[in-house]
Amino acid sequence: MDGTQHPETPANVISAMLIAQRKAYVADGFVTLATRKDRLKRALACLLENKEEFISLISEDFGNRARETTLLADVVPSAGALKDAIKHVANWMKPSRRSLQFPLGLLGAKAEVVPQPKGVVGLITPWNFPLTMVFVPLAQMLAAGNRVMIKPSEATPRTSAFLKEVFAKYFDETEVAVVNGAVETSQAFASLPWDHLMFTGAPMVGKLIMRAASENLTPVTLELGGKSPVIVGKTAPISMVVERVATVKHMNLGQICLAPDYIYIDAARREEFVDAYIAKVAEMYPTMLDNKQYTSIISARHRARLEGYIEDAKAKGAEVCVINPAGESFEAQSDGNKLPSVLILGATDDMKVMQDEIFGPILPVRTYEAIDEVIDYVNSHERPLALYYFGTDPKEEAEVLTRTTSGGVTVNDVLWHGAHETLPFGGVGNSGMGHYHGRDGFIEFSHQKSILRHPKISIGKLLGMVPPYTKKLEKMANMQLKK
Repeated sequence: MDGTQHPETPANVISAMLIAQRKAYVADGFVTLATRKDRLKRALACLLENKEEFISLISEDFGNRARETTLLADVVPSAGALKDAIKHVANWMKPSRRSLQFPLGLLGAKAEVVPQPKGVVGLITPWNFPLTMVFVPLAQMLAAGNRVMIKPSEATPRTSAFLKEVFAKYFDETEVAVVNGAVETSQAFASLPWDHLMFTGAPMVGKLIMRAASENLTPVTLELGGKSPVIVGKTAPISMVVERVATVKHMNLGQICLAPDYIYIDAARREEFVDAYIAKVAEMYPTMLDNKQYTSIISARHRARLEGYIEDAKAKGAEVCVINPAGESFEAQSDGNKLPSVLILGATDDMKVMQDEIFGPILPVRTYEAIDEVIDYVNSHERPLALYYFGTDPKEEAEVLTRTTSGGVTVNDVLWHGAHETLPFGGVGNSGMGHYHGRDGFIEFSHQKSILRHPKISIGKLLGMVPPYTKKLEKMANMQLKK
């Protein structure tokens, strides 16, 4: 919230908490299945037993946020990730046997890979989904046997304060702890020697996090968003595209890392798309200002940023289409920062709206004649967190999916690939590194330790590796080099 003073947590306090967690981790020794399940169940109780308070506080922090959005996009995914980890952690923990190169396996050597906790993990989370971005990665971190310290966003101060309060009730501070504060706290947090550090946010901040982590050679998972395109093939039904894009573009009012950022449609059908999109938004939100289902922008600063995109696009020749079905005035708002839906037609690369991740209800619309134009455009820019393709042409779909690189893809819809615990979630290049969700998250936050066991017999002698060397060694080497 704008103007709010955020008390910082001193660096020495955060460091002391990390030291305490690391000492507890070392003293604990092997983290049993029972301990992991117990922590996961307590995290689930922390979420579900305080669900209504979380929903209320998040809405207050936003200035209004649809209850349905928090329920479906924060509470449900968080509970799903924790339940998935509880169900599968026993299987995830099992060592995996590995084959060995000839002839070691025949001589009695055995190998396995054992997933081991990394130790103490730092988690820096964003404001747009204050529960999901805490509890989903936390599920895999705890399943992996780690202890965790969480730095939630200062942009949702009520929710972040409550997170600290409730975690303290369900966990000892040496198991899971919450650290609150703003920029100084985040900088101190990122600079500590974590065993692993995860950050979700903007690419520019992600670079600072990675730079700070590099001083301690801390491995990082970065989920950084970006400009996720929607590519509408000529075979795609306009009604399907409009419903699915408009639904997610207005969920949380577009403040989602996986939100469709801009759309490419064939030139011949642009007007049909525009008319249908306007009608669909009006149908979903006949009023906006007093509509509890129409979420507010998180702060006046972010609203001003979005309004700046609109003015910049106008000044540079775009056609700006404001969708405001009830003709409401958004000028003076006492308890929020709502913004009407906007289409920007004829958006060009010199416009800010085509340069920055939008994170709001603004959708630039661009047109193409041949699908190769769109593929070339996507490939000439930073790799996005997500790419969306609509169409029924298998050949064209294959062209789009094989010739572009993105963190993930949903075909004939948007966002949904990020909603499944069975699919790894993460970016590539400028949109991030590393993956989490389900088993992939468990692996991300575990050290995969190789263990090789040799028999009592000296393999070195059998292979001729113990000096003085004889022809036996050369014979063995030549056998390995045969085709």
